[in-house]
Amino acid sequence: MSEKIKAPYYITTPIYYPSANLHIGHTYCTVNTDALARYKRLTGHEVYFLTGADEHGQKIERKAEEAGVTPQQFVDDIVKGFHALWELMDISHDGFVRTTDDYHIACVQKVFKKLYDKGDIYKSSYKGMYCTPCESFWTETQLKESGGVCPDCGRPVEEVEEESYFLNVSKYAPRLIEYINENPDFIQPPSRAKEMLNNFLLPGLEDLCVSRSTFKWGVPVDFDDKHVIYVWFDAVLNYLSKLGYLADNDELFKKFWPASVHVVGKEIIRFHTIVWPIMLMALDLPLPKQVYGHGWLVLDGRKMGKSVGNVVDPVALVGRYGVDAIRYFLLSEFQFGIDGNFNNEILITRINSDLANDLGNLLSRTVAMIEKYFGGEVPEAKVYVSEEDDTIIPVASALHERVEAAMNAVHPNEALAEIFRLIRLCNKYIDVTAPWVLAKDESKRDRLGTVLYNLAECMRIVGVCLQPFLTRTAPRIFEQLGISGNEALTGFESIERFGLLPAGTKVVKGEALFPRIDIKKELEYLESLMPKTEEKQEEKKAENAEKAEKSEKSEKGEKSGKDEKSAREKPEADGEKLTEISYDDFAKLDLRLAKVVACEEVPKSKKLLKFTLDLGGEERTVLSGIKNWFGTNDLIGKTVVVVANLAPRTMAGIESHGMILCASDAGDVHLSPLTTMSEMESGLKVR
Repeated sequence: MSEKIKAPYYITTPIYYPSANLHIGHTYCTVNTDALARYKRLTGHEVYFLTGADEHGQKIERKAEEAGVTPQQFVDDIVKGFHALWELMDISHDGFVRTTDDYHIACVQKVFKKLYDKGDIYKSSYKGMYCTPCESFWTETQLKESGGVCPDCGRPVEEVEEESYFLNVSKYAPRLIEYINENPDFIQPPSRAKEMLNNFLLPGLEDLCVSRSTFKWGVPVDFDDKHVIYVWFDAVLNYLSKLGYLADNDELFKKFWPASVHVVGKEIIRFHTIVWPIMLMALDLPLPKQVYGHGWLVLDGRKMGKSVGNVVDPVALVGRYGVDAIRYFLLSEFQFGIDGNFNNEILITRINSDLANDLGNLLSRTVAMIEKYFGGEVPEAKVYVSEEDDTIIPVASALHERVEAAMNAVHPNEALAEIFRLIRLCNKYIDVTAPWVLAKDESKRDRLGTVLYNLAECMRIVGVCLQPFLTRTAPRIFEQLGISGNEALTGFESIERFGLLPAGTKVVKGEALFPRIDIKKELEYLESLMPKTEEKQEEKKAENAEKAEKSEKSEKGEKSGKDEKSAREKPEADGEKLTEISYDDFAKLDLRLAKVVACEEVPKSKKLLKFTLDLGGEERTVLSGIKNWFGTNDLIGKTVVVVANLAPRTMAGIESHGMILCASDAGDVHLSPLTTMSEMESGLKVR
């Protein structure tokens, strides 16, 4: 690591609306943000990580009235649940802001007055359509494009007419357009920048209504008591108020502003990349370095929402499987910039395959063999065998760089994919080197010691890299390796060089990191937790009816003639006859190595995954029908074999240029893409 002083790092989640308890979608955002914050602390940055609660607005006022309590009582009770959930999920926030806090209210009022005195806020009247659940104003053009409902949530809007204060956003729009074009990293992923420019900024902005006079639950305009400040104007200022902006003590503001990254859901990126930057420009403050709009967790193809009632409770999941299992699933399964489908079966499969089989089994085997063959002391590495050791040592040595690149790009899922790539290579390394065979030959004892040393050192490196992600598992790895509390061996700088684990270190075998789960039993349990909407019940009825119909047809089929029965029972041939081809035929195929850069689901397709492949400087989109075997993150970072000269073909409206080669067993129960045993460059020809 560089010895230079590292810049302070300020990262934020959105502040969540306390209209009901938080669900797995909010947890997804906050856990990913937490991993980014923890990683920056691990690598030597001074970090300020902020989250909080957005407590004002007409929706809260109405819900409190329905509950028969004051708005403050209503939000106080729900915000307690926010704190409990973040404690449960090991969220390491440095600050928690509530928009009802006195310091925040004072900051909002000072900013409003400052912009009013400057002429950037003015008084007029407003007549238009408003979505109360989203607390959003919409123009006629935007509503026409969305079919007359709120473009964000799809619910009905209502017409409002009232005297209001307005923010002169049109004045700053040209400057913001120029800024976005000149700073391509400002809005991420890039598709969000295009959306903001093409759908909002370039067609022209209307000045924004920034006060309401038809309800009272909000920050009062202190020089006009008929008005409260628009909830979104109020909310985004939390990023400044908690740092002490315009307060007597503004040391945090001076140290941490501008923000390094605002992590927000894609449904609120418009406020964070248009309204918020314009407010900052009007205040003569620098803009945040980046706004990252992540995708949604969807359930049955629909965005999870408290009002829709299709939410998954993270508390129940953590109570069942532990915090690290749920953190791992949320961090690894979904590419952060796009939508991900929450699926119970994938959750359990991930816990079993990745955590129990790959990670847990690797640690257990490594420690057990060191205890069995070397009395529990890490042996010396003496006999190096290049064709075996080079499959893991270079990967382990470069892991810190790969993790750093992924985290700096705000892709925690890719960082975890790199870590688990090493874990899987180590499991293969055990199979190839066969330490139990080496142990039978005393002349190979030094080679056995080298193999086990390499495994222990790889586990140390894995443990260091897992600290931002699996907060409780990493310390357990260190404990079993006998290096707990040793900063020289557990700090991020310690993994820049392979081989720092001292020979003679005493290992301590512990309990399995992640016990295996009975999939059938757990799926029944998880199904009982899932929200039962009428639509879901109807789908279940239809599914059961279809099964019954198939069963009935099957019974009728058993009573058909002998000829049909004999045809059904006729055994298939033992094997397929091979068709010979000439060398010239084979030479027509251009097989290349390609690295999987990204992967996402194809909407409305049950089989297809959309891959972005690097073919040695050339980027390709390839569709592959392997969705039943792999999630969107399973192959990221892996090198696959591709038919590169296959003619392009359009499927599901997407052009696919190439084919990923896979092997499968009888019945396609198991399927595996063809890959390489060691790291090789993308674009190389397969001969």
